[in-house]
Amino acid sequence: MGNNIVFNDKNSLLRDHEIEGMKSQLELVHNELHSKTGKGNDFLGWLDYPSSFDRQEFERVKSAAKKIRKDSEILVVAGIGGSYLGARAVIESLKHSFSELLPREKRNSPHILYVGNNLSSNYIMELLEVIRGREISLNVISKSGKTIETSISFRILREYMEKTYGERARDRIYVTTDRHNSAIGDLAKLEGYQTFTIPGDIGGRYSVFTSVGMLPVAVAGFDVDEIMRGASDAQIEYSEPDIEKNPCYRYAVERNALNRRGKDVEILTIYDPSLQYLAEWWKQLFGESEGKDGKGILPMSLCFTTDLHSMGQYIQDGKKNLFETVINVEKPKKDFYMFADNENLDGLNYLSGKTVDFINKKAMEGTMKAHVDGGVSNLMITIPELNEYYIGKLLYFFQKACAISGYMLGVNPFDQPGVEDYKRNTIELLKADEKKMNLNII
Repeated sequence: MGNNIVFNDKNSLLRDHEIEGMKSQLELVHNELHSKTGKGNDFLGWLDYPSSFDRQEFERVKSAAKKIRKDSEILVVAGIGGSYLGARAVIESLKHSFSELLPREKRNSPHILYVGNNLSSNYIMELLEVIRGREISLNVISKSGKTIETSISFRILREYMEKTYGERARDRIYVTTDRHNSAIGDLAKLEGYQTFTIPGDIGGRYSVFTSVGMLPVAVAGFDVDEIMRGASDAQIEYSEPDIEKNPCYRYAVERNALNRRGKDVEILTIYDPSLQYLAEWWKQLFGESEGKDGKGILPMSLCFTTDLHSMGQYIQDGKKNLFETVINVEKPKKDFYMFADNENLDGLNYLSGKTVDFINKKAMEGTMKAHVDGGVSNLMITIPELNEYYIGKLLYFFQKACAISGYMLGVNPFDQPGVEDYKRNTIELLKADEKKMNLNII
């Protein structure tokens, strides 16, 4: 396999002519994307970002991360959607599954906690309980600086930090936002917070390789240079227009071919719980990019074998309007050999000498066979192992595939008008309620 991501479509149940018939459209959308003449072309900064990113800011990110790692037990990341999911996807994929319970000398990095990704008063108050009396830093991430979930959390956390640290709070608050047009950016200038840039031509769900993702990831102790190297290699590899040489394009085309067959639900299936937040990031990427104009493939995710015991029955015997995309990791971070037991009361001695990962892979093969036999198309994306390089490459793989797939669907993959509607309605309702209260007071 080398250092390649491999796409396997032997269980797609598609016929050659279905793919062949889409090659001319693929050529058109490839040219639209790379000539920057398609829909949403003012948000294509992510396309060549891995090779053209601001090296000076990147070094500032690493320097800030080093400071945070030195003086903080906890980094609180305030953001929602693309402002936190990319970083969390990388961190959760790479970290120890129980890092929160490891002693500091084994963990060797601050805890990363998240806020501003919901409006739960319970969550916010319990977070304040956890951080009280501990050394913390805060990274607030918002392009506009007006996202209500993030802004509320930031106001609460900023007050806490000012009460705790006084003037020194400004040395522990880091703001990642738009350089030119941001309410939170204006506040950062006023208070003297260190700031990092969300490029104006990169939307939130495509921003993982910017300071949005790389600052928290660096604080967590992972090699951001390797992540960018993986993304840079992916940028080159997935610019190849030939579908036979570009697994990223092959994936984009085949999910569209399946959609034309009436498959309007895609389940991203993982076999390692550490990939849960990568799946959450993937759902936002495709859901927010494609779900518009009455079109789109509904992205869902399941973790097997866990969810086989709740959703496996539906996939096997339910409506056939779905297909699966399986993420297969060839080499686990850690493994364990099964051993023989003299009494063998559980009947598992036949597994002696086999690793748990080997057993997991056989469960994956058996599940795919059952689902394909039941008429469910399965696609597979295989990465050699979970490390910084391959995570960088995989994230870019999905970003590029999403852009191509969205263009093939005939939508703008880079806006989110439905999300803006919910934000506007929420603010209008809150302001209307404030007016009622003022009238009652009068």
